[in-house]
Amino acid sequence: MPVVAGVDSSTQSCKVEIRDLHDGSLLGSGSAPHPPAFPPRSEQDPAAWWAALKAALAAARKDAGVSRGDIAALAVDGQCHGLVALDAADQVIRPAKLWNDTTSAPQLERLKRLIGAPEWIRAVGSLPTAAFTLSKIAWLAENEPDHYRRLSHVLLPHDWLTWKLSGRHVTDRSEASGTGYYSAAESRYLPEFLAHVDAQRDWADALPEVVDASTPAGTVSAAASAELDLSPGTLVGPGGGDQHAAAVGLGIVPGDVVYTFGTSGVVFTTKDTPVFDLSGMVDCVADMTDGYLPLVSTLNAARVTDTFARILGVDHDTLAELALRAGDSGPVLAAFLDGERKPNRPGARGVLAGLTSATGPEDIARAAFEGVILGLVSGEQHLNAAGVATGGRLIATGGGARSAAYTQLLADLTGREVLVADAPEASARGACVQAAAIASDRPVREVLRAWAPATRSAATPRPGSGTARRAAADRYAVLAGWDALDTSATDDMDATDATGSSGTTA
Repeated sequence: MPVVAGVDSSTQSCKVEIRDLHDGSLLGSGSAPHPPAFPPRSEQDPAAWWAALKAALAAARKDAGVSRGDIAALAVDGQCHGLVALDAADQVIRPAKLWNDTTSAPQLERLKRLIGAPEWIRAVGSLPTAAFTLSKIAWLAENEPDHYRRLSHVLLPHDWLTWKLSGRHVTDRSEASGTGYYSAAESRYLPEFLAHVDAQRDWADALPEVVDASTPAGTVSAAASAELDLSPGTLVGPGGGDQHAAAVGLGIVPGDVVYTFGTSGVVFTTKDTPVFDLSGMVDCVADMTDGYLPLVSTLNAARVTDTFARILGVDHDTLAELALRAGDSGPVLAAFLDGERKPNRPGARGVLAGLTSATGPEDIARAAFEGVILGLVSGEQHLNAAGVATGGRLIATGGGARSAAYTQLLADLTGREVLVADAPEASARGACVQAAAIASDRPVREVLRAWAPATRSAATPRPGSGTARRAAADRYAVLAGWDALDTSATDDMDATDATGSSGTTA
């Protein structure tokens, strides 16, 4: 029975799904943890990713009951940006700097002055932050010159795993467009930007080949075949970024908007044409279907509620119950616990304001969830201001989407019905879609449509939430320093709230 495997190598863990090649039905899954890593210096040894991939794949195969010859293809999506530095012998020079490592903020600011913020946005579709790979290369050159002199190949986390599988230095448009030195609109690297780090180096030899999302990167190498017990002819996809794979796994179309509650928070949609937001808030990276993925990404999401559960001494279910019992006029949280990415405030810290002698655990719990959600609601407002339509389905995903507090408060704060998809691991599912596309010689977009998962309603706005929504948005905007969030489209929707009809954000 031919099957495909999708690998999601995130910040916290590796998850693998095995699906039937023909109809996409889930046959088995497995997972394994990654070492914890926290900003500002957030690093992991890539060898730990490989060990987790081996363990998760073995668990998924056992769960699915498939043999080595059954797996026709596999693909890897991974945490975006980051820097895996290899020497001429393809040995890892130092631990990988992750997307949420903010130590390269000084180098980022210098690069921004040299390149120019508007020019950078027009070139790559985003105003890079310290998450982007270019600033991390600059950090390496300035802070670890001995390591920098050994640098021969620059890979992203998912690129490195694809190299371990296939022996090739390749990447895809979705991940290349998050480096700060690749133009997805022009389909080319920008060595002139890398020259601001080192004008003497021939960067063309250091960068991976950009492979089309529907084209195999190759087949498993002899070493990978032996280590993972895979047939030598097993196809390897070029992979992609984690949010990009989630968009594929969820089967979204232009106009749909996705709120992701994971280690980071992301609000995104898909679009056939690029967006250039000169405010710098919207990143328009490539997607995994030859289109684009306009998004706003925050540094702080599910870890915020993890932290407040620890502070209150409760588990996650109890934290959600407390939040849903709270009134509407409690404190507000600017959830910048580990700095922030959008807005770009790497040195920021969280602020909880509006405490009174009547404040209770319920109010603190609600503030924790709302602080995460309101940052992403503002992100959707910025998407709209950049001309990106988000009036279709609103889908919540990520580990946080399993919490009733996240989905209910998201419905209350947007005035819209919140859906969840039959895709609990959307990124791994998206990697399976790509693997199926290369195994059956079809475009990713075609398999995406055929495999689009069903959705169900997770929450609708509660009666009376319109007034509370406006008050919460106003308090958050003042505390977090955002422009006031526009809730005018849903301020007077109390009657609509009671029916559960979905509204739209401005």
